[in-house]
Amino acid sequence: MSLRYRLAFYLFGLLIGFYFVGEFLSAKATSKGVTFCYFPNCRVIKDIRSKPFKTSANVDSIFAKKTTTMKEIDIALSNGDVDFEKSNIPYKNGKKYVIESQLSDNKKVTMTIINETNQVILEEIKFN
Repeated sequence: MSLRYRLAFYLFGLLIGFYFVGEFLSAKATSKGVTFCYFPNCRVIKDIRSKPFKTSANVDSIFAKKTTTMKEIDIALSNGDVDFEKSNIPYKNGKKYVIESQLSDNKKVTMTIINETNQVILEEIKFN
């Protein structure tokens, strides 16, 4: 068998192997609920969403006025973009992050979040 055929068979087998390993690992990850976040925006939001969530008095007054709900804020947080120029600043007992997003009624919202080691505090909500 010539080198060309051996190389073709080798590459074909390698391609099939990559396909099956990729399918196996993705099925295993989805069954266990594992997500892969490699970009900074995804990693920050995943870290914020994994901790207990508390609100400040300013945010509680916004919720009392029924301007928005916690469910809308949660959806906006998962779809938001972290403004890294204004974020990752040491603040009180954690780091301050500014996240910009949209609510369900296409209202733009800017959230200021304090990410502490064991909890997250929603410090401020601004509607644009």
